Amino acid sequence: MIFYFDFTIWLKLIRLVAGEPKPHRRRTQYRHLLLTVPLRAVLHAIFFFLDGLLFPGLWLVKIKTPVFLIGHARSGTTLAHRLMCADERFSAFKYYELLLPSLIEKKLVRLVARLDRSLLGRRLERRLQAWEEKNFGPMKHIHKMGLTIPEEDDLVLFSSCASGFWATRMPNLGDLDFFHIDQRPPASRRRLMGFYRQCIRRQLYLNGGNLIHLSKNPTFCGRVESILEAFPDARIAILYRNPYETIPSLLKLLQTSWKLRGDVDAAKTRESSRAMVELSFESYLHPEEVLSRHPEVPCAVIDYRQLVAEPKATIEKVYADLGMDMSDSYRAALQKEQDKARKHETEHRYSLAEFGLDDEEIHRRLAPLFKKFDWDAAAPAAAK
Repeated sequence: MIFYFDFTIWLKLIRLVAGEPKPHRRRTQYRHLLLTVPLRAVLHAIFFFLDGLLFPGLWLVKIKTPVFLIGHARSGTTLAHRLMCADERFSAFKYYELLLPSLIEKKLVRLVARLDRSLLGRRLERRLQAWEEKNFGPMKHIHKMGLTIPEEDDLVLFSSCASGFWATRMPNLGDLDFFHIDQRPPASRRRLMGFYRQCIRRQLYLNGGNLIHLSKNPTFCGRVESILEAFPDARIAILYRNPYETIPSLLKLLQTSWKLRGDVDAAKTRESSRAMVELSFESYLHPEEVLSRHPEVPCAVIDYRQLVAEPKATIEKVYADLGMDMSDSYRAALQKEQDKARKHETEHRYSLAEFGLDDEEIHRRLAPLFKKFDWDAAAPAAAK
Protein backbone atom coordinates (compact mmCIF):
# COMPACT_ATOMS: atom_id res chain seq x y z
CA MET A 1 0.00 0.00 0.00
CA ILE A 2 1.95 2.98 -1.33
CA PHE A 3 1.24 6.59 -0.40
CA TYR A 4 0.41 8.80 -3.37
CA PHE A 5 2.21 12.10 -3.94
CA ASP A 6 1.72 14.42 -6.92
CA PHE A 7 5.24 15.61 -7.67
CA THR A 8 4.06 17.54 -10.73
CA ILE A 9 1.73 19.76 -8.70
CA TRP A 10 4.30 20.09 -5.90
CA LEU A 11 6.98 21.36 -8.27
CA LYS A 12 4.49 23.72 -9.89
CA LEU A 13 3.57 25.13 -6.46
CA ILE A 14 7.26 25.78 -5.78
CA ARG A 15 7.63 27.61 -9.10
CA LEU A 16 4.56 29.72 -8.38
CA VAL A 17 5.99 30.84 -5.04
CA ALA A 18 8.89 32.41 -6.95
CA GLY A 19 6.41 35.00 -8.19
CA GLU A 20 5.46 36.11 -4.68
CA PRO A 21 6.57 39.79 -4.48
CA LYS A 22 6.86 39.99 -0.68
CA PRO A 23 10.14 38.41 0.57
CA HIS A 24 8.74 37.41 3.97
CA ARG A 25 5.77 35.58 2.50
CA ARG A 26 7.97 34.04 -0.19
CA ARG A 27 10.33 32.63 2.44
CA THR A 28 7.42 31.32 4.50
CA GLN A 29 5.86 29.58 1.52
CA TYR A 30 9.18 28.11 0.42
CA ARG A 31 9.78 26.77 3.92
CA HIS A 32 6.33 25.19 3.93
CA LEU A 33 6.68 23.59 0.50
CA LEU A 34 10.30 22.50 0.79
CA LEU A 35 10.27 21.30 4.40
CA THR A 36 6.82 20.86 5.93
CA VAL A 37 5.10 19.29 2.94
CA PRO A 38 7.80 16.66 2.17
CA LEU A 39 8.32 15.75 5.84
CA ARG A 40 4.58 15.37 6.37
CA ALA A 41 4.24 13.26 3.23
CA VAL A 42 7.12 10.98 4.29
CA LEU A 43 5.56 10.49 7.73
CA HIS A 44 2.18 9.66 6.20
CA ALA A 45 3.85 7.30 3.72
CA ILE A 46 5.57 5.33 6.50
CA PHE A 47 2.38 4.93 8.52
CA PHE A 48 0.37 4.18 5.37
CA PHE A 49 2.73 1.31 4.52
CA LEU A 50 2.68 -0.03 8.09
CA ASP A 51 -1.13 -0.12 8.08
CA GLY A 52 -1.15 -3.23 5.93
CA LEU A 53 1.36 -4.98 8.19
CA LEU A 54 -0.18 -4.13 11.55
CA PHE A 55 -3.81 -4.55 10.48
CA PRO A 56 -4.00 -7.54 8.11
CA GLY A 57 -7.80 -7.39 8.27
CA LEU A 58 -7.55 -4.21 6.21
CA TRP A 59 -6.87 -6.34 3.12
CA LEU A 60 -10.30 -7.95 3.49
CA VAL A 61 -12.32 -4.73 3.61
CA LYS A 62 -14.61 -4.32 0.60
CA ILE A 63 -16.02 -1.02 -0.63
CA LYS A 64 -19.61 -1.79 -1.59
CA THR A 65 -22.05 0.55 -3.38
CA PRO A 66 -20.52 3.85 -2.17
CA VAL A 67 -22.67 6.96 -2.51
CA PHE A 68 -21.21 10.16 -3.96
CA LEU A 69 -22.88 13.54 -3.48
CA ILE A 70 -21.60 15.95 -6.11
CA GLY A 71 -22.62 19.32 -7.46
CA HIS A 72 -21.31 22.84 -7.80
CA ALA A 73 -19.92 24.21 -4.54
CA ARG A 74 -22.56 25.96 -2.41
CA SER A 75 -25.32 23.89 -4.05
CA GLY A 76 -26.33 22.05 -0.87
CA THR A 77 -23.87 19.16 -0.86
CA THR A 78 -22.99 19.88 2.77
CA LEU A 79 -26.64 19.90 3.83
CA ALA A 80 -27.42 16.68 1.95
CA HIS A 81 -24.29 15.06 3.39
CA ARG A 82 -25.23 16.05 6.93
CA LEU A 83 -28.75 14.71 6.53
CA MET A 84 -27.58 11.38 5.14
CA CYS A 85 -24.79 11.01 7.71
CA ALA A 86 -27.59 10.68 10.28
CA ASP A 87 -28.34 7.27 8.73
CA GLU A 88 -26.26 4.77 10.70
CA ARG A 89 -25.57 2.66 7.63
CA PHE A 90 -23.09 5.24 6.35
CA SER A 91 -19.42 5.87 7.05
CA ALA A 92 -17.86 9.28 6.32
CA PHE A 93 -14.59 11.08 6.92
CA LYS A 94 -14.35 13.71 9.63
CA TYR A 95 -12.10 16.70 9.01
CA TYR A 96 -9.20 15.49 11.15
CA GLU A 97 -9.43 11.98 9.65
CA LEU A 98 -8.96 13.45 6.19
CA LEU A 99 -5.72 15.09 7.28
CA LEU A 100 -4.47 11.75 8.66
CA PRO A 101 -4.88 9.20 5.85
CA SER A 102 -3.18 6.34 7.73
CA LEU A 103 -5.22 4.00 9.90
CA ILE A 104 -2.47 4.07 12.55
CA GLU A 105 -2.67 7.85 12.74
CA LYS A 106 -6.44 7.82 13.17
CA LYS A 107 -6.25 5.20 15.92
CA LEU A 108 -3.55 7.16 17.73
CA VAL A 109 -5.73 10.28 17.71
CA ARG A 110 -8.68 8.32 19.12
CA LEU A 111 -6.43 6.88 21.83
CA VAL A 112 -5.18 10.34 22.80
CA ALA A 113 -8.78 11.61 22.87
CA ARG A 114 -9.79 8.81 25.27
CA LEU A 115 -6.82 9.55 27.54
CA ASP A 116 -7.64 13.25 27.47
CA ARG A 117 -11.21 12.57 28.57
CA SER A 118 -10.26 10.12 31.33
CA LEU A 119 -7.00 11.58 32.68
CA LEU A 120 -6.71 15.24 31.66
CA GLY A 121 -10.24 16.50 32.12
CA ARG A 122 -10.58 17.31 28.38
CA ARG A 123 -7.72 19.82 28.55
CA LEU A 124 -6.53 18.98 25.03
CA GLU A 125 -10.07 19.12 23.73
CA ARG A 126 -10.51 22.68 25.00
CA ARG A 127 -7.26 23.76 23.39
CA LEU A 128 -8.33 22.26 20.09
CA GLN A 129 -11.66 24.06 20.33
CA ALA A 130 -9.77 27.33 20.78
CA TRP A 131 -7.63 26.45 17.74
CA GLU A 132 -10.79 25.72 15.74
CA GLU A 133 -12.30 29.08 16.61
CA LYS A 134 -9.12 30.88 15.60
CA ASN A 135 -8.68 29.06 12.29
CA PHE A 136 -12.26 28.28 11.25
CA GLY A 137 -14.14 31.06 13.02
CA PRO A 138 -13.67 33.74 10.33
CA MET A 139 -15.23 31.38 7.76
CA LYS A 140 -18.05 29.83 9.77
CA HIS A 141 -20.63 32.35 8.52
CA ILE A 142 -19.95 31.04 5.01
CA HIS A 143 -19.11 27.38 5.62
CA LYS A 144 -19.12 25.71 9.03
CA MET A 145 -15.99 23.66 9.64
CA GLY A 146 -14.57 21.75 12.60
CA LEU A 147 -12.08 18.98 13.30
CA THR A 148 -14.84 16.46 14.10
CA ILE A 149 -17.33 17.59 11.44
CA PRO A 150 -17.62 15.49 8.24
CA GLU A 151 -15.92 17.24 5.34
CA GLU A 152 -15.13 16.77 1.65
CA ASP A 153 -13.21 13.60 0.76
CA ASP A 154 -10.95 15.63 -1.51
CA LEU A 155 -9.14 16.87 1.60
CA VAL A 156 -7.63 13.40 2.08
CA LEU A 157 -5.44 14.25 -0.91
CA PHE A 158 -4.13 17.49 0.61
CA SER A 159 -0.88 16.02 1.96
CA SER A 160 -0.37 14.47 -1.47
CA CYS A 161 -0.50 17.92 -3.14
CA ALA A 162 -3.47 16.60 -5.12
CA SER A 163 -6.38 18.34 -3.42
CA GLY A 164 -8.40 21.28 -4.67
CA PHE A 165 -8.07 22.74 -1.17
CA TRP A 166 -4.67 24.06 -2.29
CA ALA A 167 -6.63 26.56 -4.37
CA THR A 168 -7.87 28.18 -1.15
CA ARG A 169 -4.27 28.93 -0.16
CA MET A 170 -2.99 30.49 -3.37
CA PRO A 171 -4.96 32.45 -6.01
CA ASN A 172 -3.42 30.52 -8.90
CA LEU A 173 -6.40 28.68 -10.33
CA GLY A 174 -5.22 29.47 -13.83
CA ASP A 175 -2.02 27.51 -13.18
CA LEU A 176 -3.23 24.66 -10.95
CA ASP A 177 -5.75 22.11 -12.19
CA PHE A 178 -7.33 19.82 -9.62
CA PHE A 179 -10.59 19.53 -11.53
CA HIS A 180 -10.07 17.80 -14.88
CA ILE A 181 -9.13 14.38 -13.53
CA ASP A 182 -11.24 12.66 -16.19
CA GLN A 183 -8.98 14.20 -18.84
CA ARG A 184 -5.76 12.87 -17.36
CA PRO A 185 -3.97 9.84 -18.87
CA PRO A 186 -5.46 6.52 -17.67
CA ALA A 187 -2.39 5.56 -15.63
CA SER A 188 -2.44 8.90 -13.80
CA ARG A 189 -6.15 8.53 -13.01
CA ARG A 190 -5.64 4.99 -11.72
CA ARG A 191 -2.84 6.02 -9.35
CA LEU A 192 -4.84 8.88 -7.88
CA MET A 193 -8.13 7.02 -7.56
CA GLY A 194 -6.39 3.86 -6.37
CA PHE A 195 -4.90 5.78 -3.46
CA TYR A 196 -8.29 7.32 -2.73
CA ARG A 197 -9.80 3.81 -2.61
CA GLN A 198 -7.18 2.76 -0.08
CA CYS A 199 -8.03 5.76 2.10
CA ILE A 200 -11.72 4.80 2.04
CA ARG A 201 -10.86 1.21 2.99
CA ARG A 202 -9.03 2.45 6.05
CA GLN A 203 -11.99 4.57 7.08
CA LEU A 204 -14.37 1.63 6.67
CA TYR A 205 -12.04 -0.58 8.71
CA LEU A 206 -12.11 2.07 11.44
CA ASN A 207 -15.88 2.69 11.40
CA GLY A 208 -17.11 -0.77 10.44
CA GLY A 209 -16.49 -2.80 7.30
CA ASN A 210 -20.21 -3.45 6.83
CA LEU A 211 -20.96 0.26 6.38
CA ILE A 212 -21.41 2.19 3.14
CA HIS A 213 -19.03 5.02 2.34
CA LEU A 214 -20.74 8.39 1.89
CA SER A 215 -18.81 11.11 0.09
CA LYS A 216 -19.58 14.73 -0.76
CA ASN A 217 -17.28 16.57 -3.11
CA PRO A 218 -17.98 19.56 -5.37
CA THR A 219 -14.55 19.12 -7.00
CA PHE A 220 -15.52 15.58 -8.00
CA CYS A 221 -17.77 17.06 -10.68
CA GLY A 222 -14.69 16.86 -12.89
CA ARG A 223 -13.95 13.21 -12.13
CA VAL A 224 -17.26 11.39 -12.52
CA GLU A 225 -15.81 9.05 -15.14
CA SER A 226 -12.86 8.35 -12.83
CA ILE A 227 -15.26 7.59 -9.96
CA LEU A 228 -17.09 5.02 -12.06
CA GLU A 229 -13.81 3.43 -13.13
CA ALA A 230 -12.63 3.12 -9.52
CA PHE A 231 -16.05 2.23 -8.06
CA PRO A 232 -18.09 0.36 -10.69
CA ASP A 233 -21.04 -0.06 -8.29
CA ALA A 234 -21.10 3.59 -7.22
CA ARG A 235 -24.36 5.48 -6.73
CA ILE A 236 -24.40 9.20 -7.47
CA ALA A 237 -26.62 12.08 -6.39
CA ILE A 238 -26.19 15.44 -8.14
CA LEU A 239 -27.28 18.66 -6.49
CA TYR A 240 -28.44 21.68 -8.47
CA ARG A 241 -28.90 25.25 -7.29
CA ASN A 242 -29.37 28.47 -9.23
CA PRO A 243 -25.90 29.53 -10.48
CA TYR A 244 -26.79 33.16 -9.76
CA GLU A 245 -26.53 32.07 -6.11
CA THR A 246 -23.77 29.46 -6.10
CA ILE A 247 -21.11 31.16 -8.22
CA PRO A 248 -20.87 34.45 -6.27
CA SER A 249 -21.11 32.52 -3.00
CA LEU A 250 -18.15 30.34 -3.99
CA LEU A 251 -16.13 33.35 -5.11
CA LYS A 252 -16.83 35.01 -1.77
CA LEU A 253 -15.58 31.90 0.03
CA LEU A 254 -12.37 31.77 -2.03
CA GLN A 255 -11.62 35.47 -1.80
CA THR A 256 -12.19 35.45 1.96
CA SER A 257 -9.78 32.53 2.29
CA TRP A 258 -7.13 34.29 0.20
CA LYS A 259 -7.44 37.53 2.20
CA LEU A 260 -7.07 35.69 5.49
CA ARG A 261 -3.62 34.59 4.33
CA GLY A 262 -2.48 38.15 3.66
CA ASP A 263 -2.58 40.75 0.94
CA VAL A 264 -3.19 39.17 -2.46
CA ASP A 265 -2.39 40.73 -5.80
CA ALA A 266 -5.63 42.11 -7.27
CA ALA A 267 -4.75 40.91 -10.78
CA LYS A 268 -4.18 37.36 -9.53
CA THR A 269 -7.48 37.45 -7.67
CA ARG A 270 -9.34 38.53 -10.81
CA GLU A 271 -7.59 35.91 -12.93
CA SER A 272 -8.30 33.11 -10.45
CA SER A 273 -11.90 34.22 -10.01
CA ARG A 274 -12.44 34.09 -13.77
CA ALA A 275 -10.87 30.63 -13.91
CA MET A 276 -13.25 29.54 -11.15
CA VAL A 277 -16.23 30.82 -13.14
CA GLU A 278 -15.13 28.69 -16.11
CA LEU A 279 -14.84 25.66 -13.83
CA SER A 280 -18.31 26.48 -12.50
CA PHE A 281 -19.85 25.99 -15.93
CA GLU A 282 -18.11 22.62 -16.22
CA SER A 283 -19.23 21.67 -12.72
CA TYR A 284 -22.83 22.09 -13.82
CA LEU A 285 -22.50 20.35 -17.18
CA HIS A 286 -19.84 17.62 -16.95
CA PRO A 287 -21.56 15.20 -14.51
CA GLU A 288 -24.69 15.00 -16.63
CA GLU A 289 -22.62 14.47 -19.78
CA VAL A 290 -20.77 11.53 -18.21
CA LEU A 291 -23.83 9.92 -16.64
CA SER A 292 -25.72 10.13 -19.94
CA ARG A 293 -23.15 7.61 -21.21
CA HIS A 294 -23.76 5.37 -18.21
CA PRO A 295 -27.52 4.85 -17.87
CA GLU A 296 -26.86 1.79 -15.71
CA VAL A 297 -25.52 3.92 -12.84
CA PRO A 298 -28.09 4.58 -10.08
CA CYS A 299 -28.47 8.35 -10.00
CA ALA A 300 -30.58 10.91 -8.16
CA VAL A 301 -31.09 14.61 -8.87
CA ILE A 302 -31.58 16.98 -5.94
CA ASP A 303 -33.05 20.46 -6.34
CA TYR A 304 -31.60 22.67 -3.61
CA ARG A 305 -34.91 24.50 -3.11
CA GLN A 306 -36.69 21.23 -2.39
CA LEU A 307 -33.90 20.02 -0.12
CA VAL A 308 -34.18 23.14 2.04
CA ALA A 309 -37.97 23.29 2.08
CA GLU A 310 -38.79 19.58 2.28
CA PRO A 311 -35.67 17.69 3.45
CA LYS A 312 -37.55 14.53 4.46
CA ALA A 313 -39.42 14.11 1.20
CA THR A 314 -36.33 15.04 -0.81
CA ILE A 315 -34.05 12.49 0.88
CA GLU A 316 -36.77 9.84 0.65
CA LYS A 317 -36.83 10.37 -3.10
CA VAL A 318 -33.03 10.18 -3.25
CA TYR A 319 -33.13 6.82 -1.50
CA ALA A 320 -35.80 5.56 -3.88
CA ASP A 321 -33.86 6.72 -6.95
CA LEU A 322 -30.68 5.07 -5.67
CA GLY A 323 -32.49 1.82 -4.86
CA MET A 324 -31.99 2.09 -1.09
CA ASP A 325 -34.44 1.30 1.67
CA MET A 326 -34.93 3.57 4.68
CA SER A 327 -35.20 2.53 8.31
CA ASP A 328 -37.99 3.80 10.55
CA SER A 329 -35.49 5.40 12.93
CA TYR A 330 -33.84 7.35 10.15
CA ARG A 331 -37.20 8.39 8.77
CA ALA A 332 -38.04 9.77 12.22
CA ALA A 333 -34.75 11.69 12.30
CA LEU A 334 -35.60 13.23 8.94
CA GLN A 335 -38.98 14.28 10.28
CA LYS A 336 -37.19 16.32 12.97
CA GLU A 337 -35.14 17.99 10.25
CA GLN A 338 -38.37 18.64 8.38
CA ASP A 339 -39.76 20.49 11.38
CA LYS A 340 -36.63 22.64 11.60
CA ALA A 341 -36.76 23.42 7.90
CA ARG A 342 -39.96 25.41 8.34
CA LYS A 343 -37.97 27.90 10.40
CA HIS A 344 -35.16 28.17 7.87
CA GLU A 345 -34.05 31.64 6.88
CA THR A 346 -31.20 32.62 4.60
CA GLU A 347 -28.78 35.15 6.07
CA HIS A 348 -26.15 35.95 3.44
CA ARG A 349 -26.63 37.74 0.13
CA TYR A 350 -24.00 38.00 -2.57
CA SER A 351 -24.73 39.84 -5.78
CA LEU A 352 -23.39 39.01 -9.23
CA ALA A 353 -22.29 42.62 -9.69
CA GLU A 354 -20.08 42.42 -6.59
CA PHE A 355 -17.83 40.00 -8.49
CA GLY A 356 -18.22 41.49 -11.96
CA LEU A 357 -20.26 38.53 -13.19
CA ASP A 358 -22.39 38.70 -16.31
CA ASP A 359 -25.81 37.18 -15.68
CA GLU A 360 -26.47 36.94 -19.41
CA GLU A 361 -23.35 34.81 -19.96
CA ILE A 362 -24.32 32.51 -17.10
CA HIS A 363 -27.85 32.17 -18.44
CA ARG A 364 -26.65 31.51 -22.00
CA ARG A 365 -24.07 28.87 -21.10
CA LEU A 366 -26.38 27.04 -18.70
CA ALA A 367 -29.61 27.63 -20.61
CA PRO A 368 -30.75 23.94 -20.59
CA LEU A 369 -30.49 23.84 -16.80
CA PHE A 370 -32.34 27.14 -16.39
CA LYS A 371 -35.15 25.62 -18.40
CA LYS A 372 -35.05 22.25 -16.64
CA PHE A 373 -35.19 23.71 -13.13
CA ASP A 374 -37.25 26.78 -14.00
CA TRP A 375 -34.71 29.09 -12.38
CA ASP A 376 -36.18 32.06 -14.23
CA ALA A 377 -39.53 31.67 -12.50
CA ALA A 378 -38.45 33.56 -9.40
CA ALA A 379 -35.70 35.95 -8.37
CA PRO A 380 -32.63 34.09 -7.08
CA ALA A 381 -32.79 33.32 -3.38
CA ALA A 382 -29.89 34.61 -1.31
CA ALA A 383 -26.88 32.32 -1.25
CA LYS A 384 -25.66 30.95 2.02
